[in-house]
Amino acid sequence: MKRIGGILLATCMCLLIGCGQPLETIKQENVEIKIGLSFDSFVVERWYREQDAFISKAEELGAEVYVQNANGEVGRQEEQIEYLIAEKVDVIVLVATDADALTPLVKKAKNQGIKVIAYDRLVKNADVDLYISFDNEKIGELLAETVTEQVPDNGNIIMICGSPTDNNVTIIEDAIFKVLNKTNIKVLHKAYAENWLREVAFDEVSHWVEQHGAIDGIICGNDDLAGEAVKALAEYRLAGEVCVVGQDADLAACQRIVEGTQAMTIFKDVTKLAKEAAELAVTLAKNEPVQTKQTINDGSYDIPYRALTPIKVTKENMDEVIIDGGFHLKEDVYLNMMDKE
Repeated sequence: MKRIGGILLATCMCLLIGCGQPLETIKQENVEIKIGLSFDSFVVERWYREQDAFISKAEELGAEVYVQNANGEVGRQEEQIEYLIAEKVDVIVLVATDADALTPLVKKAKNQGIKVIAYDRLVKNADVDLYISFDNEKIGELLAETVTEQVPDNGNIIMICGSPTDNNVTIIEDAIFKVLNKTNIKVLHKAYAENWLREVAFDEVSHWVEQHGAIDGIICGNDDLAGEAVKALAEYRLAGEVCVVGQDADLAACQRIVEGTQAMTIFKDVTKLAKEAAELAVTLAKNEPVQTKQTINDGSYDIPYRALTPIKVTKENMDEVIIDGGFHLKEDVYLNMMDKE
């Protein structure tokens, strides 16, 4: 598939795949490696960036990429994996909608000689060939540590977690409680955002404040949820008064951090993750060994595991990590602050 250009390509893909039909790839001459790239959805900002980086690197290495988007529907992702199996791709790179439901299809693909990489989210009991993600336990620790730094030791918080079918949510949640259990901070309420729907955070925070009053902190599963939490707080004139944390370093989150309405986010170099995944997919397609220093248990098997390091981002290191690193432009991050000058 030829790259058309970041935003245009991503938009075209969403329109085509959103209709429920397999996205047709543009055939390249002399291509011997075919990779299926199956996304849960494009609800989260980061996936567009990763899609472009993965395709660019894979094509550079001589591979053809079939991109699929399930729009958050398990059934649709199952159909799309069946399509990729029928196309006899060499490798399927899978951002799983459901950590358990896709196990049978992963095993079916492997039984037909197709390698499978679990990308960002582990598929349980499936014995994938490789799991590549960020250190999700560290992410949970960083979220909780920020709360312990900014919330009184006897403070009260709520949690708006991500999708309950995302295995990372469980790992992060466990790590959060390992930190919080060493303090007197109490989690008074916990909710899950099915399919990562951001509106859940707005509703949960609005309901909590309406029924119980102000809270000291809110731990959110990602920056989309954090944005809705801040929006709800703003309606009660509490934005900036409550410690809100999230992850992904979305542009809007970085803007909120410099404005003072979100305490921190977590930067994950998703471009590096996507490019490394593309390189490893090509390696597996060539039946060459992949070297990893770690393994992770998927419930039944020890899986080769590549874990990239997440970085905590606050107002203090925003320029160093996000702007100097080229993830977002300074004029974009500080856009709303410039308007106030």
